[in-house]
Amino acid sequence: MNIVGKTSVRTAALCALVVSLSACGLPRTGPNKSELIAQTGVQSKDAITVLVDDHVTRATAVVPPLGFSSNFANAPLVGSDTVQPGDTLGISIWENVDNGILTTAGAPASLEEMQVDGSGFIFIPYAGRIKASGNSPETIRRVITRKLAEQTPDPQVVVRRLAGDGSTVTITGAVGGQGVYPIERPTRTLNAMLAKAGGVAISPEIAKIKVNRGSETGEVWFEDLFDHPETDIALRGGDRILVEEDTRSFTALGATGGQSRVRFETQTLSAMEAIAQVGGLSSSSADPKGVFILRDEDADVANNVLGRRDIRGTQRMIYVLNLTEPNGMFMARDFIIRDGDTVYVTEAPYTQWTKALSALTGSLATAGSIASLNQSLAGSSD
Repeated sequence: MNIVGKTSVRTAALCALVVSLSACGLPRTGPNKSELIAQTGVQSKDAITVLVDDHVTRATAVVPPLGFSSNFANAPLVGSDTVQPGDTLGISIWENVDNGILTTAGAPASLEEMQVDGSGFIFIPYAGRIKASGNSPETIRRVITRKLAEQTPDPQVVVRRLAGDGSTVTITGAVGGQGVYPIERPTRTLNAMLAKAGGVAISPEIAKIKVNRGSETGEVWFEDLFDHPETDIALRGGDRILVEEDTRSFTALGATGGQSRVRFETQTLSAMEAIAQVGGLSSSSADPKGVFILRDEDADVANNVLGRRDIRGTQRMIYVLNLTEPNGMFMARDFIIRDGDTVYVTEAPYTQWTKALSALTGSLATAGSIASLNQSLAGSSD
C-alpha cells in the first residue's frame, strides 16, 4: 500500500474514532440544535417548537399590563383640609400679655400631637371641647381663636395636621423616607406623596408602585406616573403604598457569556437585550443559528402563534432564533422576553469535534507516556 493510501486509511480511522467518541456522549452544555428542532411546528410529548418570524414576534409581544382599576382611577381628590377622627393635630397659641392664660408674651404654647378622638373632638385648655372632625384646620383655628379671645386679648393660633390614624397613608419600601404621612393639600395624589417621602430610592426604570386600598390592589411603573397622568391617582386615608424593584427574571443557559438567573433591567426586554445582558454569545462555542427561548405560554397566545384553536391551558413552547438569517438580528430585537423565560444558546457543531479531538489526543499522549515508561522500566531491569 502506498503512502497516500496509508494516509487515507489513517485519516478515515481517525475520523471514525472521533465520531465514536462524540457518540459516546462528550460533556456539553445541553441539547444541540437538531435535537431541539426535531419537532418544529409539531406538538410533541412536552413542547411545540416554532421558528420565530414576524407573525410570532407580534403574537408573543404580550406583556402583562400594570395599572389601576376604575375604582382607583375614578376616585376624586379627597378634601385634604377636612379633619377626620384619628387625625393628629399640632396647635400653637401666642398671647399678647405678659401673664397669659396659657403662656407669656412672645412664647407660644405648643399643644403637639392632639389626636382627634373617635367622636371627632379635641380638648383645648380654656377653650373647651371643640368639634374637629368634618372641619378644616383653618375652621378649627378660628373656633379656638374665638373661644380664647373671651379670656385673653387677640390670641394668635396656628393649627396643622400631623401624621395620625385618620387621613394618612403608609409608605414603605424603596423610598427616601418610610413612614406615615398625612394627606394634605399638596400631597393628595400618588406622585406628590412619593415626593413627600423623598422619592424612589432605586432606578426609576424598574421601580414599581403598589397601592393597597381595602381589599383592592393596583400596581404601576413609577415612570407611568409621568408618561400616563391618569395613573397618578387620588389617595385615600388608609392607603398603603409599597415601592419595590422589579422582580422579573429570566434564566440564561448554554454557550453565553454567563449562565445564571438574571433580573430584568428594563420594563421591556428583547431577546437581543437579554443575550447582551449576560455578556453576549460565547465566541468560542456558540451557534448563532441555535438561540432558543423556552416558555410556558398561555393558551390564547399559543393558539394565535400556531393558528389553532384546540390548545387548552398552558402550553410549553420553544421559540427558535437564527441570528445568521438576513432578518435574524431584527427578529431577536423584536422578540419580547417575559418573566420566567429560559434563554438557551446551543453549541456550534465543531465544538463537539474539538472536544473529541482533545479527548483523543489526550488519550494518545497518555498512552505514549505509559509506553515510554514501560520501555524505561524494561531497560533498567536489564
